[in-house]
Amino acid sequence: MKRADPTAGAGATTLELARASYREIALYAPDRAPCAIDLSDNTNLFGIPPAARRELVEVATATVTRYPPLYAQELKRALARYAKVRESEITTGCGSDDVLDSAIRAFAEPGEKIAFPDPTFAMIPIFARMNGLVPVPVPHREDWDIDAEAMLATRARLFYVCSPNNPTATTASREQLERLISQANGVVIIDEAYAEYASDRWIDLAPRHSRLLVVRTLSKAFGLAGLRIGYAAGPETLVSEVEKSRGPYKVNALAERAALAALREDGAWVAQGVATVLENRAKLVTKLKGLGFSPLPSAANFVLFPVVDAARTTKDLRQRGVAVRPFTGLPRINDALRVSIGPWEMMEALLTALKELTR
Repeated sequence: MKRADPTAGAGATTLELARASYREIALYAPDRAPCAIDLSDNTNLFGIPPAARRELVEVATATVTRYPPLYAQELKRALARYAKVRESEITTGCGSDDVLDSAIRAFAEPGEKIAFPDPTFAMIPIFARMNGLVPVPVPHREDWDIDAEAMLATRARLFYVCSPNNPTATTASREQLERLISQANGVVIIDEAYAEYASDRWIDLAPRHSRLLVVRTLSKAFGLAGLRIGYAAGPETLVSEVEKSRGPYKVNALAERAALAALREDGAWVAQGVATVLENRAKLVTKLKGLGFSPLPSAANFVLFPVVDAARTTKDLRQRGVAVRPFTGLPRINDALRVSIGPWEMMEALLTALKELTR
């Protein structure tokens, strides 16, 4: 079957779109070559939650040899308690990427538009094209808030907002989000992957809005990125459509056991980790400014700051044992580096390397 792709020209086949998207994903992937200090992927740099570690070590044979529950019902109950919603208002997936991909497929047809602030999570236009949608980037406002009016003007079928946003670490205001949600003709997806590090959150409000889905992950504050556990909350009507799109067995049994343990027993560990990130984030921003950089305001577990040559600076930092994520050609920013917040010893190593480069 032929499927039109506005970015590749009419007549692109589904297979051609998949191949093009695969190449983009390969380009998107951060450099995973070994590095003494890796600050490149916004994950938790404080280790594994203790109860989750116990489950990984003491795994029962049947947990591995048998299929997991179809739709992770026990995990959904635990996530519903954490998110303060009903179990029927939660869906899960193999990381938040899987939930986002399933939602895009569920709520828009090939040829329809998905609008999103630019820049944002780089996988969104890729997922859009994989599903035959038209990606429509919309510039942020001057204060880095989303521009609800401009997004609505696209007449998109689907709207995506990451808040705190990746890669800028800035947040969308409640005023702009409320306008977007109230006036959108289609579904609004808010990606709250970094919500534990921010003060304004939407997940418990999602079921009250008929066209709002809030997506989250256990990859960040919970430190379980390698286990790929994503989830979303929203009204039952939206959640059920995502589950139809996603299919069964998306959360593996070992990941589910570790996630359950973390949700039930590791709340204090997560809270302490978040508090340390906020403290170290503030210190790092101050130190970066002292070196002459201008980091954007951050509400996440990472900081973005402009540099003259991101590729060269990243290479020079890696030679000094520090991996960061480079960005080139970002709207209103151009080149920039994104660095994850971890234990202060890691931040000191970054700052020492940057000092050497700015001498």
